[in-house]
Amino acid sequence: MNDPAVRIGHMAVQRPGFAIRDLSLSLHAGSVLGLVGPNGAGKTTTIRALLGLLAPDAGTVRVLGQAPGARSALARTGVVLDEPTAAAEWSVASLGRRLGPFYPGWDQERFTGLLEELSVPSDRPVGDLSRGQGVKLSVATALAQGPDLLILDEPSSGLDPSSRRRIGDLIREFMVDPAHTVLFSTHITTDLVDLADELVVLVDGAIAHQGTLDSVAEEFAMARGSGPPSSGPVLGLQQSGAQWSALIRMRDSAAFGPEVVIDDASIDDVIIHLAADSQEVAA
Repeated sequence: MNDPAVRIGHMAVQRPGFAIRDLSLSLHAGSVLGLVGPNGAGKTTTIRALLGLLAPDAGTVRVLGQAPGARSALARTGVVLDEPTAAAEWSVASLGRRLGPFYPGWDQERFTGLLEELSVPSDRPVGDLSRGQGVKLSVATALAQGPDLLILDEPSSGLDPSSRRRIGDLIREFMVDPAHTVLFSTHITTDLVDLADELVVLVDGAIAHQGTLDSVAEEFAMARGSGPPSSGPVLGLQQSGAQWSALIRMRDSAAFGPEVVIDDASIDDVIIHLAADSQEVAA
C-alpha cells in the first residue's frame, strides 16, 4: 500500500497551558478527514505541525512522504487558513504573478475563473477584503496551485450559507480525482456530513474519538431523563433542573431503564459531551 498522504505518529507538543499528547493518525489518498473539537483542543496546532510552522517536541510527522515544510511537499499542498497569508498591500490580481513561480502546477486561468465565480474583487488589495472574501481568495489560491493535498483550517469561517455550499461543491469537485486528499478542521459540523469520510474528535490535545462518519451513530447515543441522574455509564453528564442528559455508548444502552429516552447522537453532541467528560475526569 502507498504511504499515507498524511501520517502523524505519537506527536507531542508542549506549550504553556496546552499540550498535545501522543497524537497518531493517518490519512490516505482519496479520503477526506474532518478534524473537530472545542476551542483549544489542538486542531490548529496539528495543522501548523503539518505545514512545518511548528516543530513537535516528540513523534513523527510526514506530509506526502516528506518532512513538514519540505519544498516538494508544500508545492503539492493547498492551504486555506482562517485569513489570507498574502501581504495585505498586494492586489488580488497580482497573486498569480507572485505565487505562480513557486507552484509547478499553477493554473492562472483557473485562478481567474475562481475569483470571478466566488465574487472576489481582483482590483482590491488583499488587506481590504472582507473576512469572507479573504477565505474565498484563499480557496481560489489553493485550488489554482494544482495540489494533491488540501489542508483547510475553518474553511467556512465568515461565509454565508450560499458561499459555504459553493466551497463544499469545490471540495467535492477536487475529490473526483482519487489521488487527491483533504484534511480540514471546522466548527460547523454540518459541513462534515456531505464531505468527510473520516472523523477525528480532539479534546484537550488527545483523540477522544476516531472513525468514519457512520461510526458516530454506531458507537454513540444521547440519553435523557428526569429525576436523579442516571447511575448508568454516561459521558459528560449535564443537568438542568430535574432534567439530565448525557452521551452514552451504544453498547451500554441496555443498562438504562424504560424511563430513559435514548436518541441518536449528533457530531455536536459527541464533541460537547466528550469535552465535558474530559473536564470532569481532570477535576
